Amino acid sequence: MTMIPPGLLPEGLSDRLPPQAEASARLTRRVLDTVASHGYERVMPPLAEFEETLVGRLKSVRAQDLVRVVDPVSQRSLALRPDMTAQVGRIAATRLAGMARPLRLSYAGPVIRLKANQLRPEREKLQLGAELIGSDGVAAAVEIVNVAIEALQAAGVTGITIDFTLPDLIDALAAGPLPLAAEEIEAVRSELDAKDAGALVAISPQAAAYLPLIEATGPFHAAMERLEALDHALGGAIASRIAGLRAIAKPIGWDINLTLDPTERHGFEYQNWFGFSIFAEGFIGEIGRGGSYAIAHADGTDEPAVGFSLYPDPLIDAGFGSDSPRRLFVPIGADAARTAALRSEGWHTVAALGAGEDGASLRCSHWLDGAEPRAY
Repeated sequence: MTMIPPGLLPEGLSDRLPPQAEASARLTRRVLDTVASHGYERVMPPLAEFEETLVGRLKSVRAQDLVRVVDPVSQRSLALRPDMTAQVGRIAATRLAGMARPLRLSYAGPVIRLKANQLRPEREKLQLGAELIGSDGVAAAVEIVNVAIEALQAAGVTGITIDFTLPDLIDALAAGPLPLAAEEIEAVRSELDAKDAGALVAISPQAAAYLPLIEATGPFHAAMERLEALDHALGGAIASRIAGLRAIAKPIGWDINLTLDPTERHGFEYQNWFGFSIFAEGFIGEIGRGGSYAIAHADGTDEPAVGFSLYPDPLIDAGFGSDSPRRLFVPIGADAARTAALRSEGWHTVAALGAGEDGASLRCSHWLDGAEPRAY
């Protein structure tokens, strides 16, 4: 058998080394502290669950897409989590079912996928987020979107864009003012996602009626006007959704870019009336998403919820959260009380363990000269 080199890791998995590991922890702390300041309490679900339990709550991932193992204790299949939102939903529906609503929960931890995507080759990702459980109304949506923005700003992110979508819009229109045959619905969704007007028209005359939704895409206010024009032609069939989006967008700061793609479905398979993606200037692909959804309870009822998840690995790779700490080299024999006082002031002290150590080579910017730090 070929010997695996000791430093080799499976494809898509990697180590985080100094200073990125500390940057990751610092960015996570800033996000969680911001979320906690709005009343969200942290939960810590396990890395693996019974496969059947986890799959039952994952609406956008199939069992064959999970990393699975056999539990040597129960002899049952376990799955490593590809998403923490489903686990938070399980906790809310079981362990915390008796707590007062609305219930505000936050979380942070690694998730792992069986396969990576083309934009990000990593199979293991850091996921941070917050869920507001018990309501999916406009007030709850306003809160969750603005908490997500505030958390990113606290982490130093600028140039933020929020792209809104209406995940169940096609279903609502197909069942009402713009009827479609059952076999046409998925095709219409696909062509709207691709923004392919010609292919949409080729499906059927009924499908062609969805063409205005392609035009209702782009900068938020102009796109909303086109969506409102369509709604007027349909007799106000989606007026409540439009009013909801207007209300969510209203309190968002002027420095945040807003866009609309009303038929975007990729990544929003389990959201219902509204969803949003988060982008940041200088980064390819989204760094987070959120929206409204339903949590299934054991008695067959569904509970409304709204939340967001951030995937900050690209931010960490780009240096966000990597504020360099002040590292101070402490020679042998230095005053312990003075060294402790400097740590309380924010210095990171690196104590010499033997003669001849070089603080600069230990990545220290200063050394302790008697009682005072001196720059190298």
